[in-house]
Amino acid sequence: MCRKYLFFCLAVAISLNCAAQSVIKANDTHIRYEGRIAMTDSTAELSWPASAIKINFTGTRIRAVLADERSDNNYNVIVDNKVISVLHPLQQKKEYVLAEGLKPGKHTLELFKRTESNMGKTWFYQFGLGKNGKILSAPPTPKRKIEFFGNSISCGYADEDTTGKDRGTSPYENGYLSYAALTARHFNAELHNTSKSGIGITVSWFPLTMPEMYDRLDATDPLSKWDFSKYTPDLVIINLFQNDCWIVNLPNNDQFKARFGTIPPTPEFIINAYANFVKSVRSKYPKAHIICMLGSMDATKAGSPWPGYIDKAVATLNDNNIYTHFIPYKNTNGHPSLKEQQAMADDLITYIDQHIKW
Repeated sequence: MCRKYLFFCLAVAISLNCAAQSVIKANDTHIRYEGRIAMTDSTAELSWPASAIKINFTGTRIRAVLADERSDNNYNVIVDNKVISVLHPLQQKKEYVLAEGLKPGKHTLELFKRTESNMGKTWFYQFGLGKNGKILSAPPTPKRKIEFFGNSISCGYADEDTTGKDRGTSPYENGYLSYAALTARHFNAELHNTSKSGIGITVSWFPLTMPEMYDRLDATDPLSKWDFSKYTPDLVIINLFQNDCWIVNLPNNDQFKARFGTIPPTPEFIINAYANFVKSVRSKYPKAHIICMLGSMDATKAGSPWPGYIDKAVATLNDNNIYTHFIPYKNTNGHPSLKEQQAMADDLITYIDQHIKW
């Protein structure tokens, strides 16, 4: 009898303890997502860089259940607006302690995808709060909204590689400190970073261009289409042509051959392709300000024709809310470092302050 009673008490204790652990499923309306994120019945699928998951809660401990496509993504764990760690989720579905030992009271938490879709996608299942933890209303959506269409520069490719090797693997990519994310945070704006390393407008380092990819919900799935009515940016920033400017001069490159055959594209072809992409973006966002930007790699070095191509393309559009802005060539090897990303952000922020009313 005593043994049965002991087992009964133990079962009750376990039951009460489990009941005290709050679980917040991926589809809970108390969670605010940022970025193009595909939702299923049980998960949120994060593929694009700078995708984020945000919640408000009370308690001293918070956990999350995730799985990663190739265990190649990294996430900043941000508590109360401070980056406290970097999470590297594994392929198998697993629970991770994001923070513990917090002071009692209200906290904010953000999981920020610092790596791009080249590293695959991540499935988020749920948050778990510790004993007496409680989910609060979702963080408010910022009034301002920005979207970037870019390449590796906008992704933060190799910005943390201090060796000079310009490595684009996941340990060295930190999109949280890219000029795109820095600019968005400066203006307290919601961010969509529709960017991919190696991509161009007329040709890329792989068989896909931005005009063929910019309308995806899942960056890794050609059949997954984004509903543009779900997010209407006030400001769009296009920073493309860095990859085009290299590949159009490489007639032996496979993608050159696939796109152009044996004859390099003419300036007229390049200008028209850029104008058509901007028209496509304008058709999705009729009221947005659009900055056609270029920099800070060698596409903007002295004597480069590429800023001129953009100027001519924009001039054909006859749209007073489409602007051009060129960030000077950084004149160093490789992709922008953290310091150079910050310089780009400072330059862009100044331009926006001077020219955009929003």
